[in-house]
Formats: sequence, structure tokens, C-alpha cells
Amino acid sequence: MLKLRVGYLLAGITTGLILVFSFLWSFPDGKLHIVYCDVGQGDAIYIRFPDGRDMLVDGGPNDSVLQCLGKHMPFWDRNLDLVVLSHPERDHAGGLVSVFQRYHVGYFVRSNIDKSTDTDKKLKSIVVEKKIPEKLVTANERITIGKAKLAVVWPSEAQIAMDRDQNILGAATESVNEDCVVFWLRYGSFDAFFPGDSDTSVSGNYIGEPLADKDVELLKVPHHGSKTGMNTALLDWIHPKVAVISVGKNSFGHPAPEALKLLADRKTQVLRTDQSGDIHVVSDGKNWQVITAE
Repeated sequence: MLKLRVGYLLAGITTGLILVFSFLWSFPDGKLHIVYCDVGQGDAIYIRFPDGRDMLVDGGPNDSVLQCLGKHMPFWDRNLDLVVLSHPERDHAGGLVSVFQRYHVGYFVRSNIDKSTDTDKKLKSIVVEKKIPEKLVTANERITIGKAKLAVVWPSEAQIAMDRDQNILGAATESVNEDCVVFWLRYGSFDAFFPGDSDTSVSGNYIGEPLADKDVELLKVPHHGSKTGMNTALLDWIHPKVAVISVGKNSFGHPAPEALKLLADRKTQVLRTDQSGDIHVVSDGKNWQVITAE
């Protein structure tokens, strides 16, 4: 009986120590963490800022994003300071329904464009029900999170106005890629660029806008590596060192050979979530490293 009690005591102490170390390990470390979640054919990016605040960019097509958050967020944390929806299509918005149901969200950031789908309707219903504040952004918006800065470069106010008018007239197409929230994120001298599903039909509108630095270290490849997602003009503008393709099994041919060749020609390192799983990039504002499960 004594041995049994000692065993329970030791197990309790061990569990307690694990929880304490996990809690301490979860404290802000002064570094920027960007995790490209492996959610299949879709986008979901978890970002933890140097001061401990965090942001989720898109939620993938389903509940897979919850596994990523559970793995990379502190176990006790059920708050997301910002959730950004690049555009309301299922492969980016589907998982946000479950995220909003399970986490407290400080702000919901999106462009002022709608899509009449069940996912979009559910998302809006939860936002209203939980009284989550919304911030509708357009080009030139700035959001500061501690020492990190987020700058929106697309869509323009004119683009949103035109597409909302078309919606009213019933002439809008089903694609909302041209209204995608495009932004770059800067911490110190480290830059990451997030173009969502915007492609070459709209990137010409923002290419050439001032960047904080002439080189952007990290690129989220537009539209899962589609052949129309990027061109030489985009890559010559940002000069990415590493390009991450968020992709899963699909019938679209993503990533397209044309996209891979563009990156190979510039000797840009390419990482894919379908090959590496979650892709974790860490920066102290100057130096940075990529961590994968491989």
C-alpha cells in the first residue's frame, strides 16, 4: 500500500513539473513565430508575436486547423488576439467556424466583401452571436502588435467599391480572389509576405508599393502554387529567400510546374506543407530559422 501511495505521489509530482515547465516554456520569448499549418488543400497560418499575442490567418477547409493550434499554442491559451480572413472561400474560411466556436477572438480582420455560401453565413452568424469586433481593411491600413507591424497592400478601396456594386447588380463572379487581403509583416529586419489567393490579375496593382526592406525573407506562395499566382514581376519585387506552399491533395495541379520553375530560377528555397507538414519559422528580428518535422 505504501509503495502504491509513493507511486501516486511521484506520478503527481512528475505531472506537476511537466505542467510548470510547459507553462514557463509558453512565456513570450521575444521572437516571432510563424507556423504554416498542414491543413491539406487550403491556408491556415498561426503567428505568435514576440510579446505573446497571437494571430491566425485563415482557417483551412476543415477542423484540421484545431490540431495545429493545439500543437503550437500554449495548452492553457484559448485566446486569439486577431483572426484574419484573406477571403471567404471554403479552403480558407471553413475551419474558422470551429475556431470561433472554441476560442475567444479579440478582433476579426477581413476585407468588406461577401460570398453567399453556407460557410460564410455560419461565420457571420458566429461573429454576431459572440459580438466579435470586426475590422474591415483596405490598402495602406497598418496594424501594430508590439514591435511587429502588419501593412495591408490590397485590396484598394476602389476595388472593394466596384465589386460590391457588382454584387448589388448581380453581376459579380463567384471568385473573390481579386478582393483578397494581401499584407506583409515586419519584425526588426525580418519580413514575411502573405498574398493569400491573389494572382497576377491583381498583383500588378500593388507591385512597386514601398516595402520596409528590399528583400522579403519569407513568401507564402499565392494560391497554393497555381500557375497564375505569381510572375517574375512579383518575385523581382520581393526577392524571397524561402517560399512556402500551403497545399494538399488536389485536382488543380497545384503546385504548377510553372510556379516551381519561377522559384527554382531564383534559387529560392521551396517548402511544401504536403511534404513537410507544419512549417515553423522563428525570427528574433534579425536572424531566422525554419523548423520542420522532416
